[in-house]
Amino acid sequence: MICYLDNAATTRALPEVAELVSKVMTEDYGNPSSLHSIGFSAEKCVREAATRIAKTLKTEEKNIVFTSGGTESNNTALIGTALANIRNGKHIITTVFEHPSVSEPLIYLEKQGFEITFLPVGHDGRISEDELKSALRDDTIIVSIMMVNNEIGVVQDIEKLARTVKYHNRGIIFHSDVVQAYGKLPLRPKKWGIDLMSVSGHKFHGPKGTGFLYMADGLKTHPYIHGGGQQKNRRSGTENVPGISGLGLAAEIADREMKDSYERVSELSDFFITELRKTDGIVVHGRPGVFSDDGTCMETGRNKTDIPECCGYYSPYIISAGVEGVKSEVLLHALEGKGIFVSSGSACSSNHPGISGTLTAIGVDKTYLDSTIRFSLSRYTTREELDYTLTVLNDLLPTLRKFTKR
Repeated sequence: MICYLDNAATTRALPEVAELVSKVMTEDYGNPSSLHSIGFSAEKCVREAATRIAKTLKTEEKNIVFTSGGTESNNTALIGTALANIRNGKHIITTVFEHPSVSEPLIYLEKQGFEITFLPVGHDGRISEDELKSALRDDTIIVSIMMVNNEIGVVQDIEKLARTVKYHNRGIIFHSDVVQAYGKLPLRPKKWGIDLMSVSGHKFHGPKGTGFLYMADGLKTHPYIHGGGQQKNRRSGTENVPGISGLGLAAEIADREMKDSYERVSELSDFFITELRKTDGIVVHGRPGVFSDDGTCMETGRNKTDIPECCGYYSPYIISAGVEGVKSEVLLHALEGKGIFVSSGSACSSNHPGISGTLTAIGVDKTYLDSTIRFSLSRYTTREELDYTLTVLNDLLPTLRKFTKR
């Protein structure tokens, strides 16, 4: 049995998305900047995709800038905006457990003379609004906070945090990496006061190498990629028309089926977490049991399927589990041998293995720092896959622990 539980790393493209990408590659293959009918057809594909995406955010086509994915979107949002607003200040606020495509550009900016404040998080992975308030200064120009953490699935209430920032100074630019949130949770950047949102297509069953950056009206930023001035001089380079078309369709489908998918995955996630906790030596990170049996949140009184009001705690799509006595890499390959594919953390950091900054930030016991596996679900995940995974885990762990002790 093949059991793919690494959907936070990448997802399988929807069949209709793959079909559309193929069609555009062979039929609408023109350069969208060309001034002839084939070029116009390609340009129409790009516009249609932008319209589809804009509808999912309740915004307009002009606010969508197509990129190669989340990494480019984050780099563009941070470096381009920081350089364009340097006269207003050189202070940037972020958190201690952002994705590397946020933290690395900020480290680069720090070397260019910017000052970066890294906000801590609590044991549950949440940011303190009071600590954010205290960090804001007159020379703060950007605040960047990830909505859904890619390792443990904790969700920040970015609407509330953005409101806090804008109350201090409406001129501060608020950016959010929503790569693990888009297509799974409702996002309303214009309503929430978000200036920049980074999205990656292959995280919600779209094509790899595609993504977009939501940019609010009137935002002052420098282009990150220079060249022919495509996309209104905001991102040069011939547009990836097939990929963009597939991205737009994947976005439309994800938005249309969001609530049903969220409810189904929530049930699977709850079941899986409950069973994992029954296994000796396994802990689930960032998931204190705050929901009652009927699904009511003990903090807010709302039901867990009532999104987005109760999405401010965790994403059911990501489950991080510490396994006592077994190294992550050993367990990962043992599971692979049984047809189960998981991750030991962020796939984007796999070439630089080490202790997870996210787990360290939330105070995970050292027993589990190098013994944690990430299970990530999708619309394709089934109960049968999770049952099989639990059975295999229970069969493997005694032997692996015995081997480790030797």
